[in-house]
Amino acid sequence: MDMSKLSDAELVRLRVSVETEMKRRGLAFEIGQIGEEIAIDYFNSTPGLPNLQHAPTGTKNVDALSRNGDRYSIKTIMRAKKTGTIYPDPSDENKQLFEYLLVVKLNNSLSLERLYLFHWEQFVELRLWDKRMSAWYLSCSKRTLSQGELLYERGA
Repeated sequence: MDMSKLSDAELVRLRVSVETEMKRRGLAFEIGQIGEEIAIDYFNSTPGLPNLQHAPTGTKNVDALSRNGDRYSIKTIMRAKKTGTIYPDPSDENKQLFEYLLVVKLNNSLSLERLYLFHWEQFVELRLWDKRMSAWYLSCSKRTLSQGELLYERGA
């Protein structure tokens, strides 16, 4: 299908149809969901990394669990300058929320470009506060990302 020949209205209708069908099939179509699937698949198919499973729906700040109980928060970026937010515990702002943070960097084709792992202690050291959201995030600068463990890099 040559999408360049579609009118703007036809292109919008096509997108709605595709998203509706993806939802019906239970396929991920939001960037965060796609990144979570990619990260979990990468861990489960890479020797030496723990197998991960999805955390129960509604689990705050935790997207995946390892068999030994480690909690993973997964944040996906494409062109963003910062990760999505991580909300502190309302009764204890210093409470450890997860053991590991995975930052999934996707390219424009929604393929894995890089995968970074940060330990909780690294996250605490690098995190920044979003006043508007009342939550933590990581900058996606090269300086910040280089402090995590690079688990995967396309072409490396």
